[in-house]
Amino acid sequence: MPGAAAEVYSLHRARLRERQHVMFSEVSDVNLTSNASAPLEQDWSDTPHARLSRGGHRVVSVFLGSIMVLGLLNNLLVLVLFCRFKTLRTPVNMLLLNISVSDMLVCACGTTLSFASSLRSRWLYGRHGCMWYGFINSCFGIVSLVSLAVLSYDRYSTLMVCNKRSPDFRKPLLAVGGSWLYSLFWTVPPLLGWSSYGLEGAGTSCSVSWTENSSSSHSYIICLFIFCLGIPVLVMVYCYGRLLYAVKQVGRIRRTAARRREFHILFMVVTTVVCYLLCWMPYGVVAMMATFGRPGVVSPVASVVPSILAKSSTVINPVIYILMNKQFYRCFLILFHCEHQLTEDVHSSMPSKTTVVHLNRRVCHISPAATEHTAAAGSTLLTRPDTADMEISSAVSDRADAVGPREVSS
Repeated sequence: MPGAAAEVYSLHRARLRERQHVMFSEVSDVNLTSNASAPLEQDWSDTPHARLSRGGHRVVSVFLGSIMVLGLLNNLLVLVLFCRFKTLRTPVNMLLLNISVSDMLVCACGTTLSFASSLRSRWLYGRHGCMWYGFINSCFGIVSLVSLAVLSYDRYSTLMVCNKRSPDFRKPLLAVGGSWLYSLFWTVPPLLGWSSYGLEGAGTSCSVSWTENSSSSHSYIICLFIFCLGIPVLVMVYCYGRLLYAVKQVGRIRRTAARRREFHILFMVVTTVVCYLLCWMPYGVVAMMATFGRPGVVSPVASVVPSILAKSSTVINPVIYILMNKQFYRCFLILFHCEHQLTEDVHSSMPSKTTVVHLNRRVCHISPAATEHTAAAGSTLLTRPDTADMEISSAVSDRADAVGPREVSS
């Protein structure tokens, strides 16, 4: 009997040790799993508050909320004007429409996420949400930047080159499609392993991982900086610089007739370039400092300000490219019943004057469609001035009457 009891006792102890071993193994597995997932949870589900104070997050949320609301309203107004007035549906205005669509998508799909995260002082949407945010913000932002550069070249070619053929929609539509393909070409690689998207600044928004210390990330950032920021800036500066120089040459020849148009174009050129550089160059400089500078050289506050400036371009672009255009402005007045004298046919009610500089006595005849295209571009049609044999002729398209447009001889 005592032997049987001892056997039962030893069997019980063996089972107890086996059960304890199983429990210890399960606890160890749980600890290992929790330790492995701790950085992920800390980085994406519970972003530390130390990156920016709670008051700082509130200030950022105010700016982001203002940009979100104003950007949506401004660009939505542009779309309404395009749908309401057929006279605005010109080839050159397709680029303006593309800019407004991309800016509105940034406000609707990107700024809303960072605004909500700033209210909670941390990123709310996890790793996949961060990748989505970084991708769409980069994609739509590059579309807008490339469209601005293409628009500057379109204005340069329209105002500096005399083209006898009537403009069509093929080139603008190709430019619009090309801007989206170009943007996708540079924003998809981080999703496939060439660099990556991650948290930036105060931890409430995402972008390219500027601080990732790897040759792959550095090579991608250099290419992104050159092809998506540097080249558009150079295109804008070159095109608007040449245009400004040509306008000044015409101003020297016809001081009384071209002076006001010269200053108007000068104002638009300076405003365009300054706003472009103000919005995007600080962001590019800070990104390069964060990539190639020493760790911690860019503070959260220093990284938040350029990001907000870049997002503010969604509000500024419609003001510069739409509301400063007389054609759009008059359509705006008609839409809100502020100018009752104007009819819906805005184009027929707006006289446009074009000054053509001819070289070597060769007259360049402008078709009515080309004149309409030039009026939509909003300035003076010029060929390259020369000191040789120059003649200046003015072609004025007057208001269309009941009989039809009058013919004007130069």
